[in-house]
Amino acid sequence: MSWQTLSNESPYKTAVAVKHELEEGRLDEAAIGLQELIDALSRSEKRALKSQLTRLMLHIIKWRTQPERRSLSWAASIADARDEIADIREEIPSLNERVIEDLWDKAFVIAKRNAEAEMGRLSSVSTLSWQDLFETDYSLGSD
Repeated sequence: MSWQTLSNESPYKTAVAVKHELEEGRLDEAAIGLQELIDALSRSEKRALKSQLTRLMLHIIKWRTQPERRSLSWAASIADARDEIADIREEIPSLNERVIEDLWDKAFVIAKRNAEAEMGRLSSVSTLSWQDLFETDYSLGSD
């Protein structure tokens, strides 16, 4: 059995297979399966973190590029992405600041490309800081 293939296909089936290995007394095999399951779940959470980071960057780029179009929905999207990132980090403490920094450049490139496509124009935003993403107030009436 390929634990890596199984864990990538279905975490549930992997857990069931690990249970079966334990019931059969094959502890070494169960341990391998369990480690692959943990690794697969970690990769999934890391993808979710990157997705939310990209979403957060996209809305901040739009906020800065089109101040005349700022809306409550943009502010809500920024707050929601921040909350999702906080939830992911709380559930998986290993997805810390360093992991976010490792994802940063790739997420920014994707966010800028998608923001420009959505706006139908180029953005002059060339970088975003930690403060821009996690500390700056993005509410209507703030600047």
